[in-house]
Amino acid sequence: MSAAQGRLIIVDDFEPFRRFVTSILQKHPELQVICEVSDGFEAVQKAKDLKPDLILLDVGLPKLTGIEAAEQIGKVAPRSKILFVSQESSADTVREALSTGACGYVVKTDARSDLLAAVSAVLNGKRFVCRSLAAHDFTDNTNSRGRHGM
Repeated sequence: MSAAQGRLIIVDDFEPFRRFVTSILQKHPELQVICEVSDGFEAVQKAKDLKPDLILLDVGLPKLTGIEAAEQIGKVAPRSKILFVSQESSADTVREALSTGACGYVVKTDARSDLLAAVSAVLNGKRFVCRSLAAHDFTDNTNSRGRHGM
């Protein structure tokens, strides 16, 4: 992993998975987990207040879905990059998530092997789609709203 630095928010309604993600990221001092939240509404509020460099966002969240939250985050914290980390793996869901302006997508089953590479890539201004989704082409409408200067 390259030495990309970043302040991160972890958004997932399953607390053991948030702990797992945080434990992986905390091993890298250049990555600072500044907040953990469990629903989409709170994710938008924390993004607005804290202006993190990166938000790791689940698709299936209470109050606002991750996709709805990503759209709102794009308005209230346009410099914050979004990396979806979700159990949802259908091409349509991934395409919809990336169309919000998100910079990457990791399926939770790939998190152990791909999460650090994804975080590094996104913080370095690159797109990232995990290995299990590599057979699909998501380039046609990813970042269609032009967020994050990409």
